[in-house]
Amino acid sequence: MGIQMAGIDHEDAPIDIRTVFSFTKKSMAEALERLKQVKGVNGCVMISTCNRMELYLSTGEDFESDLYGLLCEIRDIPETLDYRSFFRFQQEREAVYHLFRLTAGLESRILGDDQIVTQVKDALAFAREHYAADHVLETLFRMAVTSAKKVKTSGELSSTDQSAVHTAIRTLKEEGYTFAGKTCMVIGNGVMGKLAATQLQKQGAFVTVTVRQYRSGVVEIPPNCSRIDYGRRMELFGECDYVLSATVSPNYTLTRELVAEYRKKPVVLIDLAVPRDIEPGVAELDGVRLYDIDCFREGAVSEEQQQAIADAEACFSKQMEEFFDWYECVDMIPKIQSIKTQTAVDLEKRLTKTVRSLPLEEQEKEALNEEIEGAAERTMNKLLFGLRDCVSEAAFRECIEGLEKIIVPVDPGRKE
Repeated sequence: MGIQMAGIDHEDAPIDIRTVFSFTKKSMAEALERLKQVKGVNGCVMISTCNRMELYLSTGEDFESDLYGLLCEIRDIPETLDYRSFFRFQQEREAVYHLFRLTAGLESRILGDDQIVTQVKDALAFAREHYAADHVLETLFRMAVTSAKKVKTSGELSSTDQSAVHTAIRTLKEEGYTFAGKTCMVIGNGVMGKLAATQLQKQGAFVTVTVRQYRSGVVEIPPNCSRIDYGRRMELFGECDYVLSATVSPNYTLTRELVAEYRKKPVVLIDLAVPRDIEPGVAELDGVRLYDIDCFREGAVSEEQQQAIADAEACFSKQMEEFFDWYECVDMIPKIQSIKTQTAVDLEKRLTKTVRSLPLEEQEKEALNEEIEGAAERTMNKLLFGLRDCVSEAAFRECIEGLEKIIVPVDPGRKE
């Protein structure tokens, strides 16, 4: 039994390499289905965002596959292309520690990224929806999300809003760009697109959001923004000072050919998507300035942020140890459950004669038996897990083995 992780992110790989291993929801569902069939894989969860792709596996002793090799098979990458050096591989404690840091925003391009908690939570929900997450990964991801929420409420990692959109706007302003009174178009109405439209509008810009025609009547856009059908986006393009694109489309939303044809004045293009939304070649055109997501990075970490990072690690280290306390004995859970159940049955049978003699209705007797069974299980639960916290793992396992031999179903005909 083990926990393994293979990941590629913004620290080690440029956007074009990350694009090779980026997944849409459809391709991720297909990947999870294939991974579930691999010998020794008990569970799998995949995180795929603009900045990273990480695959977590819960494996048995019979797992012998190579994570990088599995990903290459899934993405149909030929052996002649070797991207292994861009990957990070971790197991057990290192993998768990990394996930806790990641979820708390400590591994993000923007320290304390507000979106990563939701992205990790959504990754687990997606795996659960496709029956891919086993109880080990379920517990690990839930505890990572819980600890990240505690970090968010217990200390500030930054005094400013944290997202790629906020950083992009702040970076452009530092370079001398202004937004008040400017015409902006946001291509994409997902989470990132809506956030971008809202923030640009707050800067005083006139913002129009693209919406697919078939969804035009049902999709909400941010307040005070206009909408335009995606198919008509180039009609507005020539009037724009800024165009920001953030979709999950596998195709370019803006090509060099389109930009060259419709540009009427200098324009700033901001591409926050992975894979890219805007063809890189547009940067070669006169009057066009192109930024992609790798252009926006936070600066040096302040002393206050360094202290907040230390506090965050202290916060989730306790939660990590709680996870490992559970994880190191997870293989004992079926035996513990069997002991609790058999104890409850034993007690109920021992009290059957007494309960029958009570002046109660049959329905009341059944309710009393259920309460006795529940009380027995709760008592054993307290005793067993209390014992686990008081003795070494080896001693606890020995105790469970002994109890399993002692506590057996009672033979009704046997005299005690």
